[in-house]
Amino acid sequence: MKQVTTIYKQGKHRWLMVARDPSRPEYLIDTNEYLIMHGNDVMLTDPGGTEIFPAVFSAICKELDPGNIKSIFASHQDPDIISSIGLWLEVNPAIKCHLSWLWASFVPHFGGNDQTFHAIADEGGSLLLDNSLKLEFIPAHYLHSSGNFHLYDRKARILFSGDVGAALIPPDKDYLFVEDFDQHMRYAEGFHRRWMGSNEAKQRWCQRVRDLDIDMLCPQHGAIYRGEQVQRFIDWFERLEVGKAA
Repeated sequence: MKQVTTIYKQGKHRWLMVARDPSRPEYLIDTNEYLIMHGNDVMLTDPGGTEIFPAVFSAICKELDPGNIKSIFASHQDPDIISSIGLWLEVNPAIKCHLSWLWASFVPHFGGNDQTFHAIADEGGSLLLDNSLKLEFIPAHYLHSSGNFHLYDRKARILFSGDVGAALIPPDKDYLFVEDFDQHMRYAEGFHRRWMGSNEAKQRWCQRVRDLDIDMLCPQHGAIYRGEQVQRFIDWFERLEVGKAA
């Protein structure tokens, strides 16, 4: 079963990280899911693939009634991101899934219908949790998907960054937060060089997020960057040459 860790809590506002499944088959990539809770409203980010749904669902059940999840954010269309959508709709058929307009007619092949999916325009946008907490959709197109978004919580100062910041941590490493930045980037460099498709898009993203107040950068794979590591990662990423195969 996956671990559930509270990474932010202030009053009725919480972020939970669902990560590290020791029973996961080695042929599946490890993923992080995040729950954003505010009052009576719960959003789940990049809920994962069908194969890991039981592990994610069981972990969440220990923290809350999964039927209370009202919305899902999908950073892009990959199966490890969103192929479990049909199973989540069995838990709550009223779930709304927010994703790029580009994938709004592709992802329904995993499940759902035209009432399930809320398309995000290329320039981004926002939504309210519990009619009070504003979450912002930050454009991250071509990093690595052509229709790609990140999710920013200005109150918690957290950026959910999808595949940006991801690292393929070896099985014998189980840390949830980056402690040794230089060592950690050894697990991230190859991933970013190959999977990030555009240096121009990378530069636009770096310029955009520099203007955000970020305490934690939370990727979909690997570990969380905190404090000064956030700017250190942005600097590292800005200098990295991407979009080239070996």
